[in-house]
Amino acid sequence: MPIRQRRDWELKEHEVTPEGVFHGRRALLKTMGMGGLIAGAGPLLAACDDGPPPVVEDDPSKGLYPVRRNAKYMLDRDLTAEKTATTYNNFYEFGTGKSDPARNAHTLKPEPWTVEIAGHAAKTGKFSFDDLIKPHQLEERIYRLRCVEAWSMVIPWVGIPLADIIKRFEPTSKAKYVAFETLVDPKQMPGQQRKALDWPYVEGLRMDEAMNPLSLLAVGVYGEHMPNQNGAPIRLVVPWKYGFKSIKSIVKINFVEKEPAATWNVQAPSEYGFYSNVNPNIDHPRWSQKKERRITGEGGLGALFTPKIETKFMNGYGEEVADLYKGMDLKKFF
Repeated sequence: MPIRQRRDWELKEHEVTPEGVFHGRRALLKTMGMGGLIAGAGPLLAACDDGPPPVVEDDPSKGLYPVRRNAKYMLDRDLTAEKTATTYNNFYEFGTGKSDPARNAHTLKPEPWTVEIAGHAAKTGKFSFDDLIKPHQLEERIYRLRCVEAWSMVIPWVGIPLADIIKRFEPTSKAKYVAFETLVDPKQMPGQQRKALDWPYVEGLRMDEAMNPLSLLAVGVYGEHMPNQNGAPIRLVVPWKYGFKSIKSIVKINFVEKEPAATWNVQAPSEYGFYSNVNPNIDHPRWSQKKERRITGEGGLGALFTPKIETKFMNGYGEEVADLYKGMDLKKFF
């Protein structure tokens, strides 16, 4: 029997983010008087996508679970309890505070949900969640999440390879990029009543990035449907990029010829590039990217003072994606 070698991105059992981390870190920072410091960082913190949580009453994905585990991206162990990740999350559409999404996201109505497919494709139009998702087989994958603030977690997502969705709509040769757009509805998303960002939140991928097998259109976490505050009912997950590239609550997928706008790149172009690939050799103006703090344990002091580890190129997924950027100046196209 041949010996299977573990790839860089595959996780050892002890590397999976343990229970309590998502809650514990926020509570700890408050008790240490650091909550105000984090809040004062303003929009820069929105570049971190903190991981999963709670339950929503409206569930357009009901009937799709349980899902199969993709052994290529999974670990044989129990994962973080869903209930531990309900109060620490960035989603400016519900407010700029870390607890705002959990407090305010009940106003979002993920059912019914419509996604518009537009641009250079043979098949375009508006599609319900069922029309878009249910023809496909959902699967569960464990991915690393790397924040630009130099910490990381491990999250179990449920979704569909983005490439499978794209193929259905038959993009033409003019479709060089895929643009994504979040819902704009200030009644459902009260944070949009303020000008924290230019709404709608938008993101984009080059077509070959979107077609990469790692790119995932996620509709759930922890074996259940996606919570409102984490991007219900459908969001993007691109594990070799910093978390802010994984746009939430998608209502439009547009096949375009030219590089589309990306919210954080527009907001602060000297700090956030269009590609935003995890790269330890290119520092952010505020954070060194050479090392990261892998948040493990049950939260508390252990979460804050976990020893730093070396950050891997492309978040450890270089074997699968490095060829996408062959010949590019990564300092210029960061």
